[in-house]
Amino acid sequence: MLYDVVLFDLDGTLTESAPGIMGAAKTAVEQMGYAGFDLRVFEGFIGPPLHGSFRAHFGMSDAQADEAVRRYRAYYAERGMFENAVYQGIPNLLRRLRTGGARLFVATAKPQLFTDRIMERFGLARFFDGVVGATIDERTGDKVSIIREALPADGGRAVMIGDRKYDIHGGQANGIDTIGVCYGYGSRAELTEAGATHIVDTVAELGDLLAPEYQPSPGFFVTVEGLDGSGKTTQIDRLAAHLEQLGYHTLRTREPGGSPIAEKIRQVVLSPENLGMHAWTEALLYAAARAEHVRAIVRPALAQGQVVLCDRYVDSSAVYQGVGRELGLEKVLEVNALGTGGLAPDLTLYLRLDAAESLARRERASSLDRIEMEEGAFHQRVCDAYDQLAASNPQRIRTIDASLPVGEIAVAACAEMDAALARR
Repeated sequence: MLYDVVLFDLDGTLTESAPGIMGAAKTAVEQMGYAGFDLRVFEGFIGPPLHGSFRAHFGMSDAQADEAVRRYRAYYAERGMFENAVYQGIPNLLRRLRTGGARLFVATAKPQLFTDRIMERFGLARFFDGVVGATIDERTGDKVSIIREALPADGGRAVMIGDRKYDIHGGQANGIDTIGVCYGYGSRAELTEAGATHIVDTVAELGDLLAPEYQPSPGFFVTVEGLDGSGKTTQIDRLAAHLEQLGYHTLRTREPGGSPIAEKIRQVVLSPENLGMHAWTEALLYAAARAEHVRAIVRPALAQGQVVLCDRYVDSSAVYQGVGRELGLEKVLEVNALGTGGLAPDLTLYLRLDAAESLARRERASSLDRIEMEEGAFHQRVCDAYDQLAASNPQRIRTIDASLPVGEIAVAACAEMDAALARR
C-alpha cells in the first residue's frame, strides 16, 4: 500500500453531490429575491463553506448570508442531501483499500449532521474508521483544522484526497501528501496550481495508485425469482437504479437468454410453436443456455467487480422442470451444476405470488409463452416448490410479498440488497 491512512473529501470525491447543493443554493437566493444570475455561479458552492460563498458570489452582508444559509439548510435537509450519488467504482475502491490494510477517514467541510446522514444513506459509513465534518455554522471548521482532527494520533503514511484546492492546501498545511481527482468539481489546472502530490482522472486510476498490489474485489451475483407476473423485471430495474446511485457498476441480464447464443435457445424453448417438446429436452435446453450465459456474460462481469442482476437462474429450473415437470429436483440440479460450473448466487430475491394471482396477471397479458400456457396445477406445483426452496435456504433466498404495491416491494428489495452488501 502506498499509504497507511487515507483521508477523503466527500463532495466531488466520494459523491456526485452537485444537484442537491446547487438546487439548495438556487432556492435560497431566489427566496431572498435575487434574480438574473447565471446558473453556473452555483458551481462555486461545491467545496467551500456556504456563508463565504453567498457573500462572494452575491455580495451579501453577514446577516443576509446567515439567512441564505438558513434557507439553504431547509431545502438541503428535506431533499437536497439525497439528490446525490456515489461515484461509480467507489465502493469497490474502498473495499480494495480495506483489504490492503489502510485506515480510511472522511474530512469534509460539510456539516457533520448532514455528512453522517449521507454516509449512512449511501452505504459508505461501513468502510470508514472515522468521519469529521464541520460544525453546523461552518465557521469553526476550516479544511486545515478538519484534516488535522481527522488524522489519527498514531500517525502512519497519510494522504488527503479531494477535488478542490481547499483539499490540497489543507493536506499540505498538515504535512501530508495530497491527491487531486479530476473527476470531481475542480480542474486539473486548479489542482496543479495548488501543488497536489498526485493527480488522477478516474476512480480506477486512483485505485491503481493507492493499492497497486490489490486487485478489485469480485462482483456480487443477485438473482430474482418468482412466478410469472410477480414483477421481476420492474424490480430489477429499480434495484439497478438504487445500486448505481450507491456507486456500483451493475449488469442486468436474464435467463433463458442474456447472451447471443442463449437468446436463440430462449426463442426455441419458449415458443408456443414447440408445445410438444419433451420435458427433458426443455430442461437440457435451459441448462445449455445457462452454460453459455454464465461463461459469456455472468462470470466476466463478476470478475470486473460488477453487481449482476439476473432475472431467473438455477432455482427456476429446479422448480419448473424439477417439480413442475416432475423430472426430479435433484436430477435437474445435477444437470445444471455442469452448466454453471458451480456458480451460485450471493443473494436471491424471491418475489412470492400466489398461483391464482399469477394466473390472473398472466390472463391480462397480451400474449403467453409456452411455459405460461401450462395448466393451473403445473403452476401450483411450481409455487409450492418455490416456497419449500426458500424455506430450506433462508440465508440466500429472501422472500418478498409480491402482492404489495410496486413501491413497497422496491423498498423491501433494496433493503435486502443493502443488508447483503453490508454483510459482505
